[in-house]
Amino acid sequence: MSDTQTLIENRPPSVAALFLERVAATPDAEAYRYPVPPASGQGPDDWKSLSWGEAAQRVYAIAAGLIELGVRPEERVALASSTRVEWILADLGIMCAGGATTTVYPQTNADESAFILSDSESRVLIAEDAAQLAKAVEKRGELPALIKVVVIDPAGVETNDWVMTLAELEQRGAAYLDEHPELIKERVGAITSDQLATLIYTSGTTGRPKGVRLPHDNWAYMAKAIAATGLISGEDVQYLWLPLAHVFGKVLTSGQIEVGHVTAVDGRVDKIIDNLPVVQPTYMAAVPRIFEKVYNGVAAKAREGGPAKYKIFQWAAEVAREYAKASQDNFRRTGTAAVPFGLAAKHKVADALVYSKLREAFGGRLRACVSGASALAPEIGYFFAGAGIHILEGYGLTETSAASFVNPGEAYRTGTVGKPLPGTEVRIAEDGEILLRGPGVMQGYHQQPEKTTEVLESDGWFHTGDIGELSPDGYLRITDRKKDLIKTSGGKYVAPAEVEGQFKAVCPYVSNILVHGADRNYCTALIALDEIAIVQWAKENGLEGKSYAEIVAAPQTVEMVDGYVRQLNEGLQRWQTIKKFRLLPRDLDVEHGEITPSLKLKRPVVEREYRHLIDEMYAGSREA
Repeated sequence: MSDTQTLIENRPPSVAALFLERVAATPDAEAYRYPVPPASGQGPDDWKSLSWGEAAQRVYAIAAGLIELGVRPEERVALASSTRVEWILADLGIMCAGGATTTVYPQTNADESAFILSDSESRVLIAEDAAQLAKAVEKRGELPALIKVVVIDPAGVETNDWVMTLAELEQRGAAYLDEHPELIKERVGAITSDQLATLIYTSGTTGRPKGVRLPHDNWAYMAKAIAATGLISGEDVQYLWLPLAHVFGKVLTSGQIEVGHVTAVDGRVDKIIDNLPVVQPTYMAAVPRIFEKVYNGVAAKAREGGPAKYKIFQWAAEVAREYAKASQDNFRRTGTAAVPFGLAAKHKVADALVYSKLREAFGGRLRACVSGASALAPEIGYFFAGAGIHILEGYGLTETSAASFVNPGEAYRTGTVGKPLPGTEVRIAEDGEILLRGPGVMQGYHQQPEKTTEVLESDGWFHTGDIGELSPDGYLRITDRKKDLIKTSGGKYVAPAEVEGQFKAVCPYVSNILVHGADRNYCTALIALDEIAIVQWAKENGLEGKSYAEIVAAPQTVEMVDGYVRQLNEGLQRWQTIKKFRLLPRDLDVEHGEITPSLKLKRPVVEREYRHLIDEMYAGSREA
């Protein structure tokens, strides 16, 4: 048996047990950094630290406080908060109490929050602030199982017999621990690997979300398997901003506990650019939309600098892509990333002019980024790879505890999601669907056995709903969601995500794009533009002072986008080409339910909302 297999097979039953081991091994080492905004509201944040020992004090107090409230093993404690250090401490506290965390996105409205709290039969809600508390108060009559709400940020909150603050919970827990000093060790020692640890509700595109049941063993396996890839070490500094209510954010906390590195936690997306030079991370996980925004921002800035500067950027971007493709191809063939001398010389010049500044903006120490949740356009991936920002695409689902595949360090291949994590099996079904089996796969959907049997076979194979192909040496490439594949009325199949990704690499102003064409005789697109980038473009094209809606309605904007659509079409098969498009009057967003909190497109919602524009694009065609 290999060392990796031994590491994974001898895993403890829970991450709670791993946490106790980590605290005992390195109590004084730094565990978490978190920002404290200045009291005046002006100026930079002050970053504070918690050692593993200090984090444990708070985690154990939260756990004991929940036990004192009556939370029993596997009973649910809901967590409705943005990404912040208290989210991690509370989640670990819930697990150390033997309870199970129900994650709730802070953007979730009162109706859906109430459904999740009710369906999960959550006993306690840990709410971030007064706004999250208000949703529970509004729906209190529908939540008979909910005995207490604990509020993290007490500003504007009145406590009573139903509402308490996190500080109060910790105080009560610390006092309870004084009376029962062995409590946490006993609770954690009693956790079995098949005991429920987390209930994550998938943001379904239709109907109510389904609760995905993830037992303690899923997270213990993930912790060991991530460490076994060698992608992270105890010397790393991770910048964690992803929503922790999402499985991708949550899994990053497991790997950290196993290796013991520092994690800087701040979920404010508008602070990413400010935080990177301060945190100086060595690795960071993100969704493709972030890399697209950075790419578009850099391109827009270069354009602002005048034609000469923009020409240099375009040349450097092309060199980066050429360099990345050549080095990855050579690595695949020979095991070294060498490139031809002439290309290396051009790359050196481009590095001095463009890439070095980009790396500085990421903090200057970034070894790798992990990208997941949806596909990254390969042309954008190659650009960053050539600029020295290595984006390792990974793949997984809520139902597989997030990480099933990840690209191996130096041997990563842009456009693929890499190889399976140690211990995970994969096969491709006859229709191209990816099937997965392993210790990361869920137990099933909460209280929905019929939905579970639709996707989970009795021998453990999980049907992902994604279409993909495996290379002879085991790299997986995702081509599309099975249900998203478009079949035109001419019988041709189109993978919309592939076309959408190519357009994002071509057009620096796009924010979101939806390709439509199922049962139609040609493909069309709904396009939303990035507000910051398009407002800047508008200033230079006679549209200064206009609103976003006015800019996208202007003929010169439509003409500009049309040029990029024609450029896209040149690289597509005839049946994939976009014959018509419409610009949307506003960008898609989470609040309108058009994209998920992890920034995935909800196609049915967008198509319903803009049905009139879709119908307009097919009006007068032979099928209309």
